[in-house]
Amino acid sequence: MRIQNDLFDVGADLCTPVVDAPAFEPLRVLESQIVYLEEQIDKYNSELESLRSFVLPSGTPAAAHLHVARTVIRRAERRTWAAIHAFGGGVNPLTAKYLNRCSDLLFVLARYANKEIGDQLWVPGANR
Repeated sequence: MRIQNDLFDVGADLCTPVVDAPAFEPLRVLESQIVYLEEQIDKYNSELESLRSFVLPSGTPAAAHLHVARTVIRRAERRTWAAIHAFGGGVNPLTAKYLNRCSDLLFVLARYANKEIGDQLWVPGANR
């Protein structure tokens, strides 16, 4: 629930341009929200084996859904960076940083969801 709520904060932040002396204090993503994601990444990642190759997005249904969510968040991050570059200081860069860390957390959670069956790793040239 916390991350869902924070994603709404990201949306509110993105639709409110950064301006000097706003009439009302806008809702902005804070560094503390990003720190929470990083803490969760560390927590779940500590229980996983180190990666030896790229992970194929597969496994349990939960892991598959987490991989889909990760790719959607990653796309939103790319578009947010494009807005930051297009509008300069008019977009809070912490929104893109939050999305980046959120997609990383979803990747770790997908691996965690596959903990019992193990990661499906990419094997270069396996089907040649």
